[in-house]
Amino acid sequence: MPTDQPPRLPHLFEPLIIRGHQLKNRIFSTGHMTVLLDNGKPNDRMVAYHEARAAGGAALIITEAARVHPSGASSRPAILAYKDDCIDGYTRIANACHQYGCKVFGQLSHPGREMTEAADGTHAVAYAPSAIPNERFHVMPRQMTDEIIAEIIAGFRAAAARLKRAGLDGAELVASHGYLPAQFLNPRVNYRSGRYGGDFDGRLQFIRDVLAAIREGAGEEMIVGMRISGDELGHDGLVADEVLEVIAALDQDNALDYVNVTAGTSAGLAGSVHIVPPMAIETAYVAPFAAAIRAKVNIPVFVAGRINQPQIAEQVLAGGQADMCGMTRAMISDPEMAMKASEGRFDDIRACVACNQACIGHMAKGFPISCIQHPESGRELEFSPRKPAAVKRRIVVAGGGPGGMKAAAIAAERGHNVTLYEATRQLGGQVKLAQLLPGRAEFGGIITNLQRELERAGVEIVTETKLTRSMIEEVGADVAIIATGATPYKVNGEESEDAHVVDAWQVLKGEANIGADVVIADWRCDWIGLGLAEKLARDGCRVRLAVNGITAGEMIPQYARDKWLGDIHRLGVEVIPYTRFFGADSDTVYLQHTTSGEAILCEGADTVVTAFGHQADVSLEHALTGWQGETHIIGDCLAPRTAEEAILEGLRAGVAI
Repeated sequence: MPTDQPPRLPHLFEPLIIRGHQLKNRIFSTGHMTVLLDNGKPNDRMVAYHEARAAGGAALIITEAARVHPSGASSRPAILAYKDDCIDGYTRIANACHQYGCKVFGQLSHPGREMTEAADGTHAVAYAPSAIPNERFHVMPRQMTDEIIAEIIAGFRAAAARLKRAGLDGAELVASHGYLPAQFLNPRVNYRSGRYGGDFDGRLQFIRDVLAAIREGAGEEMIVGMRISGDELGHDGLVADEVLEVIAALDQDNALDYVNVTAGTSAGLAGSVHIVPPMAIETAYVAPFAAAIRAKVNIPVFVAGRINQPQIAEQVLAGGQADMCGMTRAMISDPEMAMKASEGRFDDIRACVACNQACIGHMAKGFPISCIQHPESGRELEFSPRKPAAVKRRIVVAGGGPGGMKAAAIAAERGHNVTLYEATRQLGGQVKLAQLLPGRAEFGGIITNLQRELERAGVEIVTETKLTRSMIEEVGADVAIIATGATPYKVNGEESEDAHVVDAWQVLKGEANIGADVVIADWRCDWIGLGLAEKLARDGCRVRLAVNGITAGEMIPQYARDKWLGDIHRLGVEVIPYTRFFGADSDTVYLQHTTSGEAILCEGADTVVTAFGHQADVSLEHALTGWQGETHIIGDCLAPRTAEEAILEGLRAGVAI
């Protein structure tokens, strides 16, 4: 029977009490590195970032992994919880979030052998239970002495005391992803004898001592929990049965108030994919690991891993798989996700598409995190609150790709009269093509999300109409936002008349007749080449992916790249690095090695698929030369890049007018 009441998510919005603290719902933000720091201290941007999620309805925010000892500090920016000057920043985060009824925990960590460079760029000394090398970072660690183990345990105690002084509600030990506590647990990494090695109890002793130290520093009122990978899903990593035995033992010790379950390990490329799983991995895939643990323990079980929609979280909770759902990227994409879900406004939620581009992609490069769909994330002090327009103006937007859609929505939201013109039948620009690549269908959610923003803002949309100067003048526009995008770039290679050369757009649109043997000439080294390789291999073609870089996917976030490289390897795709396209004839593709200059021949090829990037469409820009109105040029027609830059520039244009 129809009802005016919004759909209910009874499990998701049921409070949970842990150690006398009430969490108002079952949504939390997991500890994740933000690069919103000044010299190891949370700064104003970090405070504003976490406050936005608290204001948006999250019950709990767990701040990023803080270092408890100088031996765990590296070139990657992190909170230095071994210094007293972190306390003020923590206090400001706690105060900002508490006003919305949101709890705040601090995450305490030591990477052990999972070390990148030192802060000065030299190779750091990495410490581990045993001198067993790390595969991913190519680090040979130094075996820890009992003295440094004692120092680090004391570091956990002192750091927990700082969290208490700062007014936080809890402390979480990071034993996930192959970091130091997990290294002690793993019999394939911990070869030591004595108190912290040998049998199961010996390998567990380090965590027992650390948890006791954290409790001592935190006191009896604070919540103490632990994050751990339910399965490290990597070579020589901890497996589910081993993890289950660990959690059961700690539960018997009454050492934990909760356990937070994730997956993966930093120790190798395959396992590291699960640190921030890309869209090619199914949603809520970690929940079965959490469910197995929850069946064996008496404490609440948290879980995270591709839970990007409130309905998915509700299913996890209703199925008894966990007690809390980490929805970190969901709230990076939409800080108000929890509030909107509680009000039944599901269509208004800007769903995360797990592209990893501006969140973990930025962090891995040492830049503050953000979101390609919601560039305000990480930039709260720049864009929030959004001010209404002082004067209502007539604005036209040329181009219905992501940049044009964002600009139109923001300008209309601020009170302007906005009409968006799109030359084709459907909005979305190149996203319409990107979503056709294997494993990238979720990327199309960007279009759905932006269309909803346009609808809510009241933008007039005109499709199948190419905006011209005469039209702009006829409607009396005050401002023109040009977002006309780009077209495939053509390279003038030496191609015979019988060479079969097509571009990526033609393949994705179904406009090309592809032969059985394909060479992809990939200048971009991004999603396009990898996606085409997978698509054509799955279609039954022999595929050679010739990339103008050191590896396929060189330009995209590492976890998406590494997952994809494994997939195309299984499909038999041959990757040829260091190549530039030279030419083609009826059955041979001619390449040149980019460093040696020597020729590389791919014989027996029926078709060359080119992915040479894009060329800006500047026709309308040139046509408006001398026009007296205000003009903004954004996205690929300014310079061909990605959806991230287009949407950010759309936001800035919409705010500036």
